Amino acid sequence: MAVFDTELRQPKKLKKDTLRVVPLGGLGEVGRNMTVYEINGQLLIVDCGVLFPEESQPGVDLILPDLNYIKDRLDDIAAVVLTHGHEDHIGAVPYLLRRRPDIPLIGSQLTLALVEAKLAEHRIKPYTLTVVEGQTEKIGPFECEFVAVNHSIPDALAVFIRTAAGKVLHTGDFKMDQLPLDGRLTDLRHFARLGEEGIDLFLPDSTNAEVPGFTPTEKNIGKVLSQVFRDATQRIIVASFSSHVHRVQQVLEAAHERGRKVVLVGRSMVRNMTIAEKLGYLKVPPNTLVDLKKIDQYRPDEIVMMCTGSQGEPMAALSRMANGDHKIQVEQGDTIVLASSLIPGNETSVYRVINSLLKLGAEVIHKGNAKVHVSGHAAAGELLYCYNILKPKNVMPVHGEVRHLIANGNLAIETGVPEENVLLCEGGTVVDLADGVAQIVGQVRCDYVYVDGRSVGEITEEDLKDRLVLSEEGFVSVVAVIDRETKRVVFGPDIHARGVAEDDSVFEDIAPKITAALEDALHLAPEKVHTTHQLQQIVRRTIGSWVARRLRRKPMILPTVLDTPSAKTATTE
Repeated sequence: MAVFDTELRQPKKLKKDTLRVVPLGGLGEVGRNMTVYEINGQLLIVDCGVLFPEESQPGVDLILPDLNYIKDRLDDIAAVVLTHGHEDHIGAVPYLLRRRPDIPLIGSQLTLALVEAKLAEHRIKPYTLTVVEGQTEKIGPFECEFVAVNHSIPDALAVFIRTAAGKVLHTGDFKMDQLPLDGRLTDLRHFARLGEEGIDLFLPDSTNAEVPGFTPTEKNIGKVLSQVFRDATQRIIVASFSSHVHRVQQVLEAAHERGRKVVLVGRSMVRNMTIAEKLGYLKVPPNTLVDLKKIDQYRPDEIVMMCTGSQGEPMAALSRMANGDHKIQVEQGDTIVLASSLIPGNETSVYRVINSLLKLGAEVIHKGNAKVHVSGHAAAGELLYCYNILKPKNVMPVHGEVRHLIANGNLAIETGVPEENVLLCEGGTVVDLADGVAQIVGQVRCDYVYVDGRSVGEITEEDLKDRLVLSEEGFVSVVAVIDRETKRVVFGPDIHARGVAEDDSVFEDIAPKITAALEDALHLAPEKVHTTHQLQQIVRRTIGSWVARRLRRKPMILPTVLDTPSAKTATTE
């Protein structure tokens, strides 16, 4: 396999009739999916999603693809094709359209409806083109043909891209459920026709490439939920993604069967399910949905609540219920169902929520102790079928962590794809396709772009490191006032600590050493007079080494050294 090329080297100028493929996210991670295709001066973007933060990224709301690669090429973007409506594929669209609002968005009916609702919150009215499976659209130098694929959200599409350089199949997220809830299969006959036409580069979903066999059918979940609802004696709270229409459908049906009412909790859950129902993708049984405001009119054993928070997101409804700061309070005997898979990196957060719910007396049912969720991604057996049907010349696994990409690449090799034609890439890897040959030609910068409140891209890795230090080690502030004329410390050092177990009195031993270090520096020859910043660094080193040795801690040190003309002025102030 052509292995990961981590060296940052600028690719050469793109030749005429050569297709360049640059993933700006989604490789080496589960989320932030965005791939840029370029040929003859025009760009086509497939998906534009977000990544959700981990615990090592405190205060971050979302992580975006790095748009710097295209920031000077916005007018060259022919369109953005969206494969389906999950946040990791559409969540960053508003941040792209802020830069150029008239970029055409192409996708299925449900996908575009979800995007339009999201854009409305950003006061952006997009130009959209709704497509269906089997449809072909000419978009500048790109001819895009859309293929029905099955996923955990309705209306998902793969896209087959014809160019002067060759033909590419980009699957998006998919699986091959043979008994889908909506009856919409992944169209293998369409895949076979494309395979006969010839596929020069195949970009397949890698999320479940390590999982042997086939992903179980969604229909199995309905029976399990029905049993859970039958056995529950109090309220039921089901947590899932806010766009998981299939899971909400099954909850509605199980609740209706057991005579329970369903309450949708959370703005995104209400918004997405309202759209899905309006467009006919969600079938609501009569007299089943009720408003959250009317919940007190029903007994606990008559209610099912559907909310977000299955990934332990701190601001999601379920996490706030677990912490006791949501208007819905979890009570003894409630049944909580986490109807989703764990996204890699979220394990600690999810298990913390589970433990908190158990402490409150709830029974928690999750994928680890009941079959309440099946994945929306193709397992190894399904991927092997695809490789054998499509017979691609070159393969570039996408959508997954490094281990998933490698596993997917190995599957391709097992089916006869030459090892040198399997490209293992990461975010920012540049791949050129010409004359049926795909090769890695460079690497562009592809950093995380953090959304923190209203701030976009202003938070750096150093800021996150500082936040982690503050949360784990605390901080120590030191204030000292010096008189350069008398070369003495005239006030302080005044030392205070926060987030450190010891009392401030513990610093009485180090205060004289800080004073001595400052006065030694002030007594140096005139040509070596220290700046205020240099004096603060002396304070930082002096107390930092003492704290590390004495307290076995490495807190953030915040030194402040102030100048004053004379000791009298300093003491007066």
